[in-house]
Amino acid sequence: MASRSWNRVELIGNLTRDPELRYTPNGAAVATFGIATNRTYVVEGERKEEVYFHRLVAWNKLAELCTQLLKKGTRAFISGRLQYREWETQDGQKRRDAEIVMEDLIVLTSRNGSFADEEMETEGGLESPSETAKAETGPAKETAEKSEAKEKPAPKASADETVSPDEDLPF
Repeated sequence: MASRSWNRVELIGNLTRDPELRYTPNGAAVATFGIATNRTYVVEGERKEEVYFHRLVAWNKLAELCTQLLKKGTRAFISGRLQYREWETQDGQKRRDAEIVMEDLIVLTSRNGSFADEEMETEGGLESPSETAKAETGPAKETAEKSEAKEKPAPKASADETVSPDEDLPF
């Protein structure tokens, strides 16, 4: 019987530096950057805060999107998997580093610096960078397409009148 395992990391935090985009010899895009998360707790009536720094790696289209949508200070939701890299330094010491390989991104800061809850109004309706990032990455694209394809609500009628679907309505 095969055993199941799970490797999932989800973070909400602020970028500590701008994403750095490079390309592998095979032409694959790779972006690296950091994100900071914090934890606040109270010990003996004193409020304390811990800050944790995480190394992030994004590949291919997601890497290119990260460099377009993110900058230092941007608040984002990151989802991915934990990965360890091992290498040997020039003086022969072994090093090990943990990084999160990104699989999904939702930008929580709008282009004007406010949070995505305060979405920007455009002529076509509401738009936020988080919707753009979700629509262009992985399975979230299907969700965005489904929400755009929602039908208009049925016209309301009073108890006296009925509305047939064949009627030409002004809206």
